[in-house]
Amino acid sequence: MWLFGLKGASGFSASSTAEEVTQGIDATGLTAIVTGASSGIGAETTRVLAMRGAHVVMAVRNVKSGEEVKESILKDIPRAKLDVMELDLGSMESVRKFASEYNSTGYPLNILINNAGVMAPPFMLSQDNIELQFATNHLGHFLLTNLLLQNLKNTAQASHKEGRIVNVSSLGHRFTYREGIRFDKINDKDSYTAILAYGQSKLANILHANELARHFKEEGADITANSLHPGSITTNLLRHQSLVEGLVNWIGKYFIKNIPQGAATTCYVALHPQVKGITGEYFSDSNISASTSQGTDAELAKKLWDFSLNLTKPQ
Repeated sequence: MWLFGLKGASGFSASSTAEEVTQGIDATGLTAIVTGASSGIGAETTRVLAMRGAHVVMAVRNVKSGEEVKESILKDIPRAKLDVMELDLGSMESVRKFASEYNSTGYPLNILINNAGVMAPPFMLSQDNIELQFATNHLGHFLLTNLLLQNLKNTAQASHKEGRIVNVSSLGHRFTYREGIRFDKINDKDSYTAILAYGQSKLANILHANELARHFKEEGADITANSLHPGSITTNLLRHQSLVEGLVNWIGKYFIKNIPQGAATTCYVALHPQVKGITGEYFSDSNISASTSQGTDAELAKKLWDFSLNLTKPQ
């Protein structure tokens, strides 16, 4: 992780904003989906992509909030091309409905940004009876990506433009259960630890991107898949952690990123020409970074892929 103001190889630093890292980039003609686009870095990512000319489909759980963000962006950027569609990543039925509706619109898909997430809630199950953080942060995005893959491939082939999948992970992937992914204890309430379960889901985001990258290389598909840590940011992800939020608000002005800075790495990986052809990497502060040994474990990635396929297959 780069210190504020200290630039990495890309020429950007932790203090760079999403607007700064995309300065001069023309995304006209590109279509992107951003999950969790109604607040925080998802909303800022949407705004900046739209500012650069991309058509952005805002995949949100709360459509009313999504429409409010859309209207706010349109006030500042009247030419912005935005759509709001409902998506609850904690429900496979909702994910399938979203993907079906999206694919039926005839929209192409150049960029998929898997951004939405929940952080460290008390133990609870998703609508599909899977631990909520694993279900929402990883499994929902895994299914969504698979259902949109053909569209991504078709778009890349027809447009002759590289498709990009961006998984928003977290530094929190370093703080997971000892075995990384607890395949046999995903729903074990007795041993559940909120922060470690969050770390598990964020490790899954990295492994998912890495396995996607391997698949695309094997297939020769012109699509990249990368993951990233957006930085330590005060967002409503912290709504389940009042003590943590209090500490962050107290000391945050010294080292916590603001929202425009927090969205920078996502926008950089999604749009910047420096990232062309780069795949299966983990980014932080708009530079290639390093995850843990578990984050680069190819066998663990393959095992997670098969496990996720099994959990998401139609019943």
